[in-house]
Amino acid sequence: MKWSWKIGEVAGIGIYVHATFVILIAWLAMSHWLAERNVAMVLAGVGFILALFGCVLLHELGHALAAKRYGIKTRDITLLPIGGLARLERMPDDPKQELVVALAGPAVNVVIAAVLAVVMSLTSTFVPAENVGIVEGPFLQRLLTVNIILVLFNLLPAFPMDGGRVLRALLAMRMEYTTATHVAASIGQAMAFLFGMIGLFFNPFLLFIALFVWIGAAQEASMVQMKTALGGIPVSRAMLTDFKTVSPHDSLRDVIELTLTGSQKDFPVVENGKVVGILTQGDLLAALARRGSDVPVAEVMQRDVHSADSHDMLENVLAELEHDKCHTLPVIHNGELVGLMTMDNVGEFLRIQAALESRKTRKELV
Repeated sequence: MKWSWKIGEVAGIGIYVHATFVILIAWLAMSHWLAERNVAMVLAGVGFILALFGCVLLHELGHALAAKRYGIKTRDITLLPIGGLARLERMPDDPKQELVVALAGPAVNVVIAAVLAVVMSLTSTFVPAENVGIVEGPFLQRLLTVNIILVLFNLLPAFPMDGGRVLRALLAMRMEYTTATHVAASIGQAMAFLFGMIGLFFNPFLLFIALFVWIGAAQEASMVQMKTALGGIPVSRAMLTDFKTVSPHDSLRDVIELTLTGSQKDFPVVENGKVVGILTQGDLLAALARRGSDVPVAEVMQRDVHSADSHDMLENVLAELEHDKCHTLPVIHNGELVGLMTMDNVGEFLRIQAALESRKTRKELV
């Protein structure tokens, strides 16, 4: 995710903090300062934020471990002001499995809240709820309250919150998956509209939440619709077969000529018949600006390249394309480079399919 910084790794999963999370930290620190005008209180507030960070991280790790149970890897976890985002390679196809994965995160917060409640009961440190706020009240009780809020907020039936996926999973047990997604997304956007209206009059922060939910619901519906349209279609039907390759020993000047004489943006780098890298247009332009055109391709190309087989299904390759850094996948079959896959290819294929379906529908209506 853009505007995110990697701060560590847990169980092979990269942990990132989004820039907007810093805004939350600054706001809470300022709240402590305005309330007490005391450096010690600000430091205590920072400690609370770190504890909150830990709870959100554990929440997302709950999703990741539940997904791992079904053989699904987690690419990374990003912490945001309204929670975290565990970027799974895919969601389970079975609605029951999706339900387990979606509920695993809130379940972690329930466990944390229960443990904190037991500790506070044993130590008799509970205070009346009205005396507990963001910057006031016992540390553990504030943390308990936050975990309860995380559970309630994340179970709101709106994408991208867990509740949206729970709702979709429950609906998918009774109706077709795409239809269930559209229904859940519509409910989520209705909630976003409600948040926006309330935010206009009472709390501007709700406007941010409304925008986040609206966009998340729209993206989820669009992605599922795209995957459904690509279902059962092999890569060979949509891949680019008219392409050029470069050698790792070629200079960037050679690549410039290929770029200007055609429309290809990214070039597979081939040596001894094997793909050893990809030279993207972005890397080419950056290298030209820094080092000039005499640099060999081998010093600029991306070496960590994933690939697809021409017999793979488009819906599966789409997920790889979305997360691949260079957004271009070499298509290999029997050890030979037979094509390239890009998001542009997928988009063109979908537009052509939509046009053909539209014509078919019109003919049936006549």
